[in-house]
Amino acid sequence: MADKAQVQEAIKTQGEVVRKLKSEKASKEQIDEEVAKLLQLKAQLGGDEGKHAFVLKTAKGTRDYNPKQMAIREKVFNIIISCFKRHGAETIDTPVFELKETLTGKYGEDSKLIYDLKDQGGELLSLRYDLTVPFARYLAMHKITNIKRYHIAKVYRRDNPAMTRGRYREFYQCDFDIAGQYDAMIPDAECLKIVYEILSELDLGEFRIKVNDRRILDGMFAVCGVPDEKFRTICSTVDKLDKMAWEDVKKEMVNEKGLSEEIADRIGEYVSMQGGKDLAERLLQDPKLSQSKQACAGLTDMKQLFSYLELFQVTDKVVFDLSLARGLDYYTGVIYEAVLSQTVPAPVSTPTEQNGADEAGVSVGSVAGGGRYDGLVGMFDPKGRKVPCVGVSMGIERIFSILETKAELSSEKVRTTETQVLVASAQKNLLEERLKLTTELWNAGIKAEVLYKKNPKLLSQLQHCEETGIPLVAILGEQELKDGVVKLRNVASREEVDVPRADLVDEVKKRTL
Repeated sequence: MADKAQVQEAIKTQGEVVRKLKSEKASKEQIDEEVAKLLQLKAQLGGDEGKHAFVLKTAKGTRDYNPKQMAIREKVFNIIISCFKRHGAETIDTPVFELKETLTGKYGEDSKLIYDLKDQGGELLSLRYDLTVPFARYLAMHKITNIKRYHIAKVYRRDNPAMTRGRYREFYQCDFDIAGQYDAMIPDAECLKIVYEILSELDLGEFRIKVNDRRILDGMFAVCGVPDEKFRTICSTVDKLDKMAWEDVKKEMVNEKGLSEEIADRIGEYVSMQGGKDLAERLLQDPKLSQSKQACAGLTDMKQLFSYLELFQVTDKVVFDLSLARGLDYYTGVIYEAVLSQTVPAPVSTPTEQNGADEAGVSVGSVAGGGRYDGLVGMFDPKGRKVPCVGVSMGIERIFSILETKAELSSEKVRTTETQVLVASAQKNLLEERLKLTTELWNAGIKAEVLYKKNPKLLSQLQHCEETGIPLVAILGEQELKDGVVKLRNVASREEVDVPRADLVDEVKKRTL
């Protein structure tokens, strides 16, 4: 163990580091990390004999969720799941870890973010990075050629997370995928319709759904003179256009990726284009782009896609954008991304748990994305049989960040329970009667509560309802028991009515459902 004086000196230095970070208003995550180091140094000094000093923090890039945050999450999940079910999806689940070889080589430059686990019992494993690759493995393993499925589960990224923007190392994904051989663009259009429905219902503000096609991108790179082996790396640079100015993107292409300025400028002309079906028609006549068979196939499908999107009544939010270049290696056709058009204002006072807010507001970026990946299942199938797939993933943590911030700003209380009625008493010695009535309500499927005190004051029972948002109180007293009634009180209006005990269940349902 280090000399005691050295440890005390290190504690002093580390304390200054923590104070400096706090005065500079550094991120909570940075401060937590340095505080943890300080606590570890203090633990070396001993203190109480045999007492272990625990560092009370969540692991880097993760967070706890309080009941209010969980109530918001559950509401979002319910909206998303009901939409997936409305479109005829069934659900599956897969293990949280996969064989390392299953995930290797599927994510391009992002592969470095996969969490590898130590060898356990002779198998090299990794935590799943997304839900799409496990889905493709599932289809190949079970020889499934047609399925419409959704999957909601946690995934893991060994990222340097920007938790202030809803980015974590452990987070939920909500995926919807259609696997099977179908006529072009019908399933793709339905995926876009689903994104439109969910974002409209969540009421997050204005949004746009950007659409492109990997074949159009690859054709564009080819006619602009990008060497074949640089397609993927240039693609991931173009993908940064939503976060960086064209000049910076061009600089990366030329200085880091080795393209000539001339080629970069040609790419720049195309990636500035946006439109709808009209743009697809115009590009089919483009003297350069029309020379690429790949690009022509993508543009023809894009025209078809927009005609279906018109029928689905979603073209007001969808834009054909040549700068969209989602970076994952497995996309083969249509790609899309939903982006919010505005930032959400930050709360007046930001609590320590608040994520997704900075001084100017919540800038969230993409809240959904996906595309067509026709070759992924074939990578796993022993005979190389292909199962065409198209899907979409909701950026659920970013959506939570926005809704949590909106809840902070709103005066409206978020209910963390669904209790419909509190069983209360106005007099002493009625605990048994309260428990009997609560049991009757539970047995009838009513969400009911009772305070865990023998003789609670009526006022404290009513205050509990106001604090937690319980809308009704069923009050028992000696007189009510004699008359075979229950006094039902509306907490908000304070109006009271005597209800025959036999009718109480129906009355509670009528008032709360």
